[in-house]
Amino acid sequence: MAKPPDPFHEFVAELFSGMGPVSIRRMFGGAGVYADGLMFALLADEVIYLKTDESFRAELEAEGSSPFMWTRPSDGKVFDMAYLSLPEAALDEPDAAVDWGRRALAVARAAKAKKK
Repeated sequence: MAKPPDPFHEFVAELFSGMGPVSIRRMFGGAGVYADGLMFALLADEVIYLKTDESFRAELEAEGSSPFMWTRPSDGKVFDMAYLSLPEAALDEPDAAVDWGRRALAVARAAKAKKK
């Protein structure tokens, strides 16, 4: 039996709809947000976190964004996953959210190209 749609996931898909087709896939306790087959955002505890590199991270931190930290259950070690929260003002401004989302997608594309 399929799970009912998640209202937060529906909100996120609508928020980023200006980027074109966006999909959300559940993973572990959260979900990944994808465009063009690349994960550019992470959803956890009803917070949107964007994929970052060093310069994009600095810009998001200047906007008051906070990092997504993952704690390994086996030993309690904490990891910074290089995702920072979407600036709060963008939650009510789809154009701003799309701009931030496109920048996170560019980071995801660059990371994929670097792996090749």
